[in-house]
Parts: sequence; C-alpha cells; structure tokens
Amino acid sequence: MDPVTIETASGRLAGTREGGIARFLGIPFAAPPVGPLRWRMAEPVRPWAGVRDATRAGPKSPQAPNPVERMLGGAFGAQDEDCLYLNVWSPDVRGKLPVMVWLHGGGFAFGAGSQSIYGGTALARRGVVVVSINYRLGAFGFLNLRDATDGRIEAGGSEGLSDQVRALQWVQDNIAAFGGDTDNITLFGESAGGMSVAALMASPSARGLFHKAIAQSGAGHIGHGRERSARAAHTLLKKLEIGSHDVEALRAIPADRIVRAQIGLSAEARVAGDPNRLGLLAFQPTIDEVLLPERPIDAIRMGSARSISLLTGTTREEWKLFSAFNPAARMTSAKKFAARLDRLGGTDYAHVFHTAYGEGSTFDRLNALMTDKVFAVPAARLLDAQAEYAPAYGYRFDWRSRLLGGMMGSCHALELGFVFGTYGQRIASSFFGKGPEADALSEAMQQSWVAFAKTGDPATNLTGEWPRHDSRRPTMIFGNGPPVMTHAPTAERLAAWRCIAESRLGL
Repeated sequence: MDPVTIETASGRLAGTREGGIARFLGIPFAAPPVGPLRWRMAEPVRPWAGVRDATRAGPKSPQAPNPVERMLGGAFGAQDEDCLYLNVWSPDVRGKLPVMVWLHGGGFAFGAGSQSIYGGTALARRGVVVVSINYRLGAFGFLNLRDATDGRIEAGGSEGLSDQVRALQWVQDNIAAFGGDTDNITLFGESAGGMSVAALMASPSARGLFHKAIAQSGAGHIGHGRERSARAAHTLLKKLEIGSHDVEALRAIPADRIVRAQIGLSAEARVAGDPNRLGLLAFQPTIDEVLLPERPIDAIRMGSARSISLLTGTTREEWKLFSAFNPAARMTSAKKFAARLDRLGGTDYAHVFHTAYGEGSTFDRLNALMTDKVFAVPAARLLDAQAEYAPAYGYRFDWRSRLLGGMMGSCHALELGFVFGTYGQRIASSFFGKGPEADALSEAMQQSWVAFAKTGDPATNLTGEWPRHDSRRPTMIFGNGPPVMTHAPTAERLAAWRCIAESRLGL
C-alpha cells in the first residue's frame, strides 16, 4: 500500500494506492453540522492547514443499530453528528474519467456511505471515479422543526437532502483533482438512496450538478407534506420532554437521547389503525419551497430533469426483506389478505386486485402486492415520466438469496453486493451467495452500470440490445444465467394500480 497526496480546494489530502486504485477516505465536504449548525442546511467545508490524513472513513450519522446493516456485512462503526464525510476511489488521479456518486439506503434513518459493501474498488477498476457520501439521518436530517417551533429553529425537514446537494457541489469543485470529469457525473443510489436520486432530479438546488441517474429500488413517490412532517417533529419533542419554545434545550440535548426518542417515534409510526400514524418512513424529505417544492414524481413529470438519462428498476421480491423476519406477515391468513384487497380496490376495483394477486401462497401474494405498491409501480411511473424527456432504461433483479432456506427470495437490497462486487465479503456472502453464477451476475451488472455512467447507455456485449423505455416496457432481467431482455413483466399486476390514487403509492 503506497501513499498518495493530492491538492483539493480545501487543502491537501494523504490517501493510499493499492492494486492500481487510489483511495481517499473520510474527506469532509461540509462544515460539521454541530452546535449552532445543528438542524441547519449544510454549509461549505472549512479549509485546513497542512496535509489531512485520508486513510480512515469518517463517523456516520447518529442512528440506532439495524439488523439489515449487519446482514449486509457492515460494521456499526463510530457515530457522531460531525458526520459529513465522503470517500473517493480512483484508478487514475491524472485522468478525466466518468464519476459515479453513491447515495446509501437505510430508510433515511440508518446506514453510511463507508459501509464495506459500498467499497468502490471493483467499480473503479472499470475506469470510473467512485464517490460515496454520508448524510444526516433521521431526526438530524429530516425533522421539520421550522413549523413545530414556529420558526425558532430553521430546520425545514430536508437538511439531509441539503447534505447530498453540498456533496455534489464538492464533487464539482474537487473531483478533477482525483481524475474525475465534472461534465460526466452519474448519481446512483438504492432504497432511500434511490428515492434521494429522484428527489435530486426534482430539486432546483441540484440542477446541473449531475448528468445521469441510477435509482435502484427507490423512486419518486416520497416527501412528507409540511403538516405531516411537523407532526413527526411535535411527537419527537414530546418524547424528549422539550417544549417547542425551548430552543436552547433543543440545541444542547445529546445525540444519543435524540436517537432513543427517534426509535420510539418510529415504532409508534408503524401502528396500524392510528389516524395520526406517520407510516413506515417517519423521516423523509419535507416538501416545501426550499429544496423540494413538490413531490419528486410530479416535478419529474413536468420536466425538472429533462436532460438526465435514467436507469431504474427493482428486485423481483422486494418486500421479502421485511416480511421474512416478520411472523405476522408469514402467518397472514387468506381471509385477511382478501379483506386487504377489498379495502384497496373498493367496491369498483376489488375484483381487479383479486385477479392480479390471485396466484401463489398467501405469503407470496402479500409480498407481490407490497413489492408493487412500494417499489415496482413507483419505478414504472418514474420511467414513464422521465422517458418523455431523456433516454430511460428499466431492469429487474431476479437472483434469489439462499438465506432462511430461500424464504428471502430476490429481496430488497440483494443487488447491492453485485453492483459493487462485494458480494463475497465475510458474513455478507451468506445473504448474497457466491460461486461462478454469482461472479457472472456481478460482472454483467457492473459492466452495465459503468457503461451507463460512461455513455448513458447500459447495453454491453453481455446484455445485447437494451431498448429505451417506451410503451412496450422493455426490461433487462438480471438473475441466474446471462441477462435477458423481456417486455412488460407482471403487466397485469401493474395495470391494476391505475385506479389507485398516486398518494397511496410508496410508503
């Protein structure tokens, strides 16, 4: 491992080079959001003197431990409100290479760009500069205190989104020093990271900061209205036993107390039948006049991202990541599921849903329904919206996990290890799988993702022709064996949702 030093706009960095890839970790891209900057929009990074060590990742945003992170092979690591750091992998710091900027998932509440599963070495070896970032999570990044405190605290509920914008601005200002091309930047992310990609496609503040977008298992049906996000803030204040007028107490309360209160709020937010429930994503960007003037899908339909090529898709059985560990989901009776379809379709359309979701076990039918509601239908509508303005391409990931005797199927997050080439790491391999077929799958996905980043077209010699999205709904299937192009998979299921209001999609 050899040392390598470069100069950025903020100061010098000392990283390492190994196997031909230069790596710089823990680079600050914004001022630490602590003290008076807690719950403020991200501010520019402060320059430093001398040479800054860039061989270790920075802390991640304060968060509760999550079993999904452990399953993905990630270490819990250090946490701190001073968390706005990014990491860079480059095969040629003197080049002018396409740049891929990664936004991690985790329900806007957990995760970090520095998780080992997101290591950029394998992608960088294919001729791109890879950047992964942290952003503020949960109550630190998505809490509408402006309305909850009558303006005494400025936080509008999208500070985590402002971190992502600030990181992209840092990339524009600095990535050339790492060998990156500022005119060829692809933003990619999964789950909440994919939803963030859609949000930044819609945000005026991010315009011109990236040129292509990959949204994996996350689309544009997100964003709390101000009333809903203010309700979350009021609930958190009650749990903290702090009045909405006590600004000093809010700024001084320790981060671990906020995390504990956040855990309680998130648990209550999932209680079915509660008229004030906040939903499965209690924390997510707030729709307001600053960063996100309207729901991403609505803005994208109006051409907010008219020059940005898009690659988006889902896994085949997204919801099984959440239901496989949930006894209530596994034991759902056919009668209860039928009643759910009746409520969803109402008097006029219940029969449509009974037909569309009529095959398989009750557990499989439930997972198909939730996969479509939360992921597949929003992805399809994102494709429809963006295809009006720029090249758009669809995919589906069908590889199945062998964990829990195969019960998890081709679940949410399963494609991550194959996109990054990290599927064989330690404990994560039991989730992703390994062997010649896994190797071939990762090769195919990495080739396509990098081809898209380089040219805006994901087709490779392994995929063959990959038509742009149109009314035939061309979809590249990644699974066992070579990639296969199909058209309009699960068309009947997707068609059933035409009668459902847009506001009922997503989480």
